[in-house]
Amino acid sequence: MCVCLSVCVCLSVCVSQCVCVSQCVCVSVCVFCLITDSGVAADQGQVLVVVTAAVGGFSLLVILTLFFLITGRCQSFIKAKRKSDDKRRDRFQNVLPVPGIKTYVDPDEDPTQAVHQFTTEIDPSRIRIERVIGAGELGEVCSGRLRTPGEKDIPVAIKTLKGGYAERQRRDFLREASIMGQFDHPNIVRLEGVVTKSTPVMIVVEYMENGSLDSFLRHHDGHFTVVQLVGMLHGVASGMTYLSDMGYVHRDLSARNVLVDEGLVCKVSDFSPSRVLEDHPEPAFNTMGGKIPIRWTAPEAITYRKFSSASDVWSYGIVMWEVMSYGERPYWEMSNQDVSYNEGYRLPVPMGCPVVLYYR
Repeated sequence: MCVCLSVCVCLSVCVSQCVCVSQCVCVSVCVFCLITDSGVAADQGQVLVVVTAAVGGFSLLVILTLFFLITGRCQSFIKAKRKSDDKRRDRFQNVLPVPGIKTYVDPDEDPTQAVHQFTTEIDPSRIRIERVIGAGELGEVCSGRLRTPGEKDIPVAIKTLKGGYAERQRRDFLREASIMGQFDHPNIVRLEGVVTKSTPVMIVVEYMENGSLDSFLRHHDGHFTVVQLVGMLHGVASGMTYLSDMGYVHRDLSARNVLVDEGLVCKVSDFSPSRVLEDHPEPAFNTMGGKIPIRWTAPEAITYRKFSSASDVWSYGIVMWEVMSYGERPYWEMSNQDVSYNEGYRLPVPMGCPVVLYYR
């Protein structure tokens, strides 16, 4: 029989070139006869060489074909795996904090460590108190000067903790500093440092020349353009966006808790939750778990005490109304009960406020 190791087919040309009657061995053309009718074998050495070469060539062809197929498959697998790993890494990076972006840490987890980690201790000899500008249950707020390392005095506001305090009061007092020390934004009041190793205990912050936003607007009623008022609101929004990105919920945003500097830059302040529960300047509505300022608080926070960045957005809406009305009291003389029960009530357009801004 004819043994073909390629696509060669033994036709008449093959038979004509063979001296034997039987079919010949074919590689690409007919070469030698394998068996004759008379049983006489052709030269076995030549046949062996041809067959060996043919088998070797065919085997090499098969090996090369398999090699390229396997190599191609491997490269495709590697590319697919690399793409999958890249997607997995991207998802992982979306979950983990991005380097350079901080996340708020609750100081209640370790109050003492938080003070050391997030605040700077100031030598009291560098502080000069000038006058009292406010007072509260725990102490006084004074204006003064702070001598910086470059020997330059800068204006500061100084909160002092009066003597005879309990340890809990001291911890609550310094908690605000531990919170403020984590923030660094042009629309957040900056913490300069604290005094904890001597008495009185102090919190030193940047001085805001124009005081609280609500009082400032009442004293300058009608003096600003809509563009200037919107600029103030933009500053508050920028500061609150930063806090939200940090994972911090303010809970007590209002115009009285926004301070204004000499350049009309508005900065969010008052990061002491104890004020919301204990000595809030506005009448507060007593609910299970403490007191909250009803006029600035979202309905779900009033009902379920669920505070979030969304409830801060509600409070910001009330601040917008305060600014455009030049510091008017939200809901005027309505009682807290009426405010809390009338969830569908909407504050009217402030006088002088563009309607398009109100409904936007």
